[in-house]
Amino acid sequence: MAAYQAGDESAFERLYAALAGPVRAYLLSLTRNPARADDLLQETFFHVHRARRTWDPARSARAWVYAIAHNVFLMAYRSDRRRGRHEELPADELPELPVPAEAESLATRDLVSRALGSLPVDRREAVLLHHVEGLSFQEVGAALGITTMAAKLRSHRAMGQLRALLGKETAR
Repeated sequence: MAAYQAGDESAFERLYAALAGPVRAYLLSLTRNPARADDLLQETFFHVHRARRTWDPARSARAWVYAIAHNVFLMAYRSDRRRGRHEELPADELPELPVPAEAESLATRDLVSRALGSLPVDRREAVLLHHVEGLSFQEVGAALGITTMAAKLRSHRAMGQLRALLGKETAR
């Protein structure tokens, strides 16, 4: 990111190659729609390009890109809600959500994926960014525009909710 900010245009390609996959997975887990996730990924990197001068080298570039992806998702979500656009995929066509490693031992991947999908978006984001993408709670807070403590709290509550949901599912 520092090289790209300094004017090295080929650095954008390296940045994109390094982050596009994880950012797309993050957006896919939020939208649950592959085409929509692809559109938002392109929009995210368009904003990265336009805002490259605002990145602070003292901060994590990865967290900065996730913050942009988060804001792009929120703008699209709000716009869709205003327009009354609610695209729901049939249950058998839902994308596979990334599953935190510690959750895999609790139940099958399918159960965890469905449980993650049922979490409120703000909690799902915190779990995905911290437990799946490996961002620190400070980076999660920066990406989501919340405090570090709020990021920890969202993640903790989400993990508790996952445990409860998975406990009910495995008891069936």
